[in-house]
Amino acid sequence: MSAEMHEFRDGAALAEALADRVSAALADGIAARGRATIAVSGGSTPKAFFRALAARDIDWSEVTVTLVDERFVPADNPRSNHLLVADNLLQGKAKAACFLPLYRDAGSAQEAAKIASAAVASLGHPFDVVILGMGTDGHTASFFPGGSNLAEAISAATPRGVITMEAEGAGETRLTLTFASLQDARLLVLHIEGQGKKDVLAAATGDGPETDMPIRAVLRRAATPVDIYWAP
Repeated sequence: MSAEMHEFRDGAALAEALADRVSAALADGIAARGRATIAVSGGSTPKAFFRALAARDIDWSEVTVTLVDERFVPADNPRSNHLLVADNLLQGKAKAACFLPLYRDAGSAQEAAKIASAAVASLGHPFDVVILGMGTDGHTASFFPGGSNLAEAISAATPRGVITMEAEGAGETRLTLTFASLQDARLLVLHIEGQGKKDVLAAATGDGPETDMPIRAVLRRAATPVDIYWAP
């Protein structure tokens, strides 16, 4: 495993430090290639980070924001990651960014995944920045233990793109970027908070199948070293 731990006194300090790191990576991408890409995760943990990042003074008009994963629900659904990002990240200076949704108003989640895959492919690769989260069950993205397409999602042989996932406890059908899409980001971050998550991470770094704790796929096999940002 190639990972570096960054610990902070609280979530506010983490949010500011991570916003500094990510905005610098995006600015580097714009300087090198004329544009930059970032894939972010949902949940309550990243809200403060999103707000801090939105205030950073970079050329947001050259940034495309997308999601690591999404529920198969419209953007006005309270459980939508799109809505979370719109309310917390795509504000202020960052309103100028382009947002690429994973949810599409298609006949099925599978059809939406095909449309989203094509759209994500148009961004080029790798992503400049990927921000992952982690659940108490060791899932990341929508790589859930027992998930319907878990083996496919975490296989290095599965191409870049978006696939569907269903899992007990996940609620709605999910749309998720594959392992191949995420693992070589120029900056690959795992953002977790609380002692409980730190304990889960410690268990994930131990022996055991990746399918039991899918975050292991990223920790063990990502091409890019993982920067772990943690606060109590």
